[in-house]
Amino acid sequence: MPTEPCLYLIMAHNYIKQTYKFNMKHSASTLMLSGLISFASMTSAMSENEKLPYWKDIQTVAVNKEAPRSDFMSYPDKASALTLRYENSPYYSSLNGTWKFYFVDGYKDLPENITDPSVSASSWKDIKVPGNWERQGFGTAIYTNHGYEFKPRNPMPPTLPEENPVGVYRRDIEIPSSWNNRDIYLYVGGAKSGLYVYLNGKEVGYSEDSKNPAVFRINPYINEGKNVLALKIFRWSTGSYLECQDFWRISGIERDVFLWSQPKTAIQDFHVVSTLDDKYENGIFRLGVDLKNSMTESQQLTACYELIDKDGKTVVSEEKDIWVSPYGVQRASFDAVIPTVEKWSAETPSLYKLIMTVKNGDRVVEVVPFRVGFRRMEMAQTEEKDANGRPYNVFLFNGKPVKFKGVNIHEHDPKTGHYVSEETMRKDFEIMKKNNINAVRLCHYPQDRKFYSLCDEYGLYVYDEANIESHGMYYNLRKGGTLGNNPEWLKPHMDRTMNMYERNKNYASLTFWSLGNEAGNGYNFYQTYLYIKNKEKDMMNRPVNYERALWEWNTDMYVPQYPDANWLEKIGKEGSDRPVVPSEYAHAMGNSTGSFNNQWKTIYKYPNLQGGFIWDWVDQGFLEVDENGREYYAYGGDYGVNAPSDGNFLCNGIVSPDRNPHPAMTEVKYSHQNVAFEPVDLAAGKFAVKNRFYFTNLKKYMIVYTVSANGKTIDNNKISLDIEPQQSAELNVPAVLRLKPKADTEYFVNFSVVSVYDEPGVPAGHVIAQEQFRLPIESPVSALKTNGPELKCSTSGDLLSVTSSRLSFVFDKSKGIVTSYKVNGTEYFAEGFGVQPNFWRGPNDNDYGSQQPKREQIWKQCSKDFNVTEATLKKDGENAVLSVCYLLPAGNLYVMNYTVYPSGAVNVRAHFTSTELTENSTEMSEETRTATFSPGREAARAEASKLNVPRIGVRFRLPAEMNKVEYFGRGPGENYCDRNAGSPVGVYKTTAEDMYFPYVRPQENGHRTDTRWLKFTVNGNKCLLIKADSLIEFNALRNSVEDFDDEEQVALPRQWGNLTPEQVANHNEEEAKNVLRRQHHINHVEHRNFVEVCVDYRQQGVGGFDSWGARPEPQYTLPANKDYLWGFTFIPL
Repeated sequence: MPTEPCLYLIMAHNYIKQTYKFNMKHSASTLMLSGLISFASMTSAMSENEKLPYWKDIQTVAVNKEAPRSDFMSYPDKASALTLRYENSPYYSSLNGTWKFYFVDGYKDLPENITDPSVSASSWKDIKVPGNWERQGFGTAIYTNHGYEFKPRNPMPPTLPEENPVGVYRRDIEIPSSWNNRDIYLYVGGAKSGLYVYLNGKEVGYSEDSKNPAVFRINPYINEGKNVLALKIFRWSTGSYLECQDFWRISGIERDVFLWSQPKTAIQDFHVVSTLDDKYENGIFRLGVDLKNSMTESQQLTACYELIDKDGKTVVSEEKDIWVSPYGVQRASFDAVIPTVEKWSAETPSLYKLIMTVKNGDRVVEVVPFRVGFRRMEMAQTEEKDANGRPYNVFLFNGKPVKFKGVNIHEHDPKTGHYVSEETMRKDFEIMKKNNINAVRLCHYPQDRKFYSLCDEYGLYVYDEANIESHGMYYNLRKGGTLGNNPEWLKPHMDRTMNMYERNKNYASLTFWSLGNEAGNGYNFYQTYLYIKNKEKDMMNRPVNYERALWEWNTDMYVPQYPDANWLEKIGKEGSDRPVVPSEYAHAMGNSTGSFNNQWKTIYKYPNLQGGFIWDWVDQGFLEVDENGREYYAYGGDYGVNAPSDGNFLCNGIVSPDRNPHPAMTEVKYSHQNVAFEPVDLAAGKFAVKNRFYFTNLKKYMIVYTVSANGKTIDNNKISLDIEPQQSAELNVPAVLRLKPKADTEYFVNFSVVSVYDEPGVPAGHVIAQEQFRLPIESPVSALKTNGPELKCSTSGDLLSVTSSRLSFVFDKSKGIVTSYKVNGTEYFAEGFGVQPNFWRGPNDNDYGSQQPKREQIWKQCSKDFNVTEATLKKDGENAVLSVCYLLPAGNLYVMNYTVYPSGAVNVRAHFTSTELTENSTEMSEETRTATFSPGREAARAEASKLNVPRIGVRFRLPAEMNKVEYFGRGPGENYCDRNAGSPVGVYKTTAEDMYFPYVRPQENGHRTDTRWLKFTVNGNKCLLIKADSLIEFNALRNSVEDFDDEEQVALPRQWGNLTPEQVANHNEEEAKNVLRRQHHINHVEHRNFVEVCVDYRQQGVGGFDSWGARPEPQYTLPANKDYLWGFTFIPL
């Protein structure tokens, strides 16, 4: 295979010339420019292989479909065009709404004349357009990750199932009389998969790129008056082999459908170059307007344009006369320089309105609007050197090495399927902007036209991706392996790449091109890379990326997937021959996104690390209602019988299906924030403020600081700082010097940066950044008040009791738990479920991915059926001391000492002994020594020593009415030791109900870290305070740990894969135990009649580098071969 890029370009050029037909008489939308095609159209009326129907033929990617071009609308005048709303054009007619629908499970059951208008549709069902048919009661929604849903294992392209469902959509349309003598087009924004179009019973055309528009000129098929439009869609076509994305595999019309029309002489397409000069000050503007003439005589036209700024002022305009031959296309070219242009970036998304007008003499024929943003993109080297002495290679946006703080985004709506309304898009973008997300990767297909326009408006860098993923074929370059290296599949690869490029080339937000995702590499991707690179030479010079190219030449940036913090540190330090931006990282499945801030500490440190794209934005759960009227979100395996499934692996969002942000969003916002604070001299109240923006002076924002004592503000101020982008300044907080140690008091300085003006997606008054510092003022600790009535100790069988006229404290040795804690007549433990050891959590999705439930099952066994080797109760002065020694199934000891004070307070001290403990490493009775060092225990300890402990703590249950929670620790939302940098320490009030977070698959949730104290209150009077000896962590929920442990949900089925007939036939429960999750949903979680409190020394981190093997970083784990001492005190108030 040749290796010179220029040779690949010649091959690609020759291929395209031979493949596509150019017949201007019958399709005015085709064009050859500058020796290379700008776009191509399939105009043949039938498949190249007449023996195969279109949907079975690899080479039939489209029939009679208009060539791809920029999406735009035709208007009669400037006033309506300036609204930029399609619906304000009289030449636009929406076909969204209710259609008639006929569905069969197999195409052979479809009546031959089903598209004939004489066939009555009165008995057909109704269906909403747009919206996938599986979400409306037809067919079965299937989710698989990287296998083809119709053949998850050993696929043999182009073979497709004979049981191929088909849906036929039908409705009547009428063409407005004002559209006479105009070219009329049917626009189908997206239809999956093989789309046939019929008008009045005649075949109009075919398309199978489901995530790009299919546009058909329908003039030859129109009748006067009523017309019958039918769309016949096959669920699977050969195009499905390139649509193996990690999302719901569903079918039908997924985007808007409408009619629109243009005059016979009109704009065919346009090409905008809006860049900057070498000083990044003045705008360089070039415009090519392609004028078409679908009349039989040459036409002299005038092409005009004007560029209008945000204030409505025309900054530049020009017009040219041009002759266009019959059925021809001619380009009118313009260029201009705009002094001190307003630049577009995610920080300042300044846009100009471009108004293009076609006139015939003095008569306005057509007006077409578009929005233009001025920006410049280029590769460069920095003066800073890597560890090898080489300059860093970076990507510059408007001259700056911007960090891309991105997310991957799928089209998803919990009700409709893949159809996303403009309202939901805006909601998404506003959440992103408020949480410092500045970029989106379109995974793994182009989005709806409105999406790009809104990204222009809100300011989001777009990483556009061709609708190509053949993951189910994997990556082997040999014949029969990846389709990316199979020349027979070149045409579909090239078609989808061209569709993406030609439609989206003019959007200001479009910053990167991507050739596809997880589709191998090879011949076809070399051609598509060269195609885009050649087009970009005369356009905006945007990078072309492809993750499966790895370090090969056909990717301009290295865009790996799922690196950890250590890898980023290594590649940042050593440098790279191109910029590094992970196309996927920080897998946000369920309760995840741990160590995210550590990744960003590294990214900020090195120039060649320019950000990344979180996987992903939204949990792809479908809203359903159970038989009891309770809502839940369905995922893979919830539909059909033994359907192939990858379970809840499509629920990886940092927002829920309803767009409620996950608690992890707090950490994302913090790690992405564009203002950083660092201590210079904490004792003196001196801090450094760094402006991480690239184009924005910090004087645009207000910095607010507060000084707090135990969470209460004692001083505050506001200040505006004039700090240029990427620069720092010092900020003094004078109040710090006045602070003195005070008993039981901690002091903090809290900073927040607040927007002063409304910005796109961000209202005035929004906090864009925050930081907190604990001041080094160490205060004395007050002694606990312990006086009270005399305590009595007693033992009755297995019950060890401490009593007085004020309290009763009972430990049951046979159960190994405290069964009662009563003070002044109030029983604090519900149903005898008092303090007991706890080392287990409801496994999160990352735990399952690393096989922790099976690997560390011993700690679940350690959390029940306790083996108490000794329990002693004695008086120690005025106090009573209960000592309990547990021999754990792991072979080590957990020693708990309760000091009961006459006041009713109880101090709990726990000692988790190392699994490597030796006979003389701790004091123990002979009974405990004999049990601990029996022959079987040595082996247990040896195995456990290799493990981490999910958590080290205790749990107990309070009455349900003690649901009001107040605490002094990190908050206000859920946080974990590897995901709490963005959660400041403060005093927070909440409830046990509100501490629960409904992850789509229930799992560990609601945790809080670095807690000083917490208290539970009943009706504002009775209160139980829990005060940490040092720092503790806790959960307080109206559910038990078991409620979030899939293994305990024995009535629910497993998440069986069913990827092969053998798997369907062998649902082996024993092999699945502690390995496969269950079909567990939020409707299975109901509030219990108690508040279960887990108080921990620590719980391990949630992890999140990936969800199929990565574990929490070592510093966020609890190795079992160490000792841990910790404690807290119950104080009834």
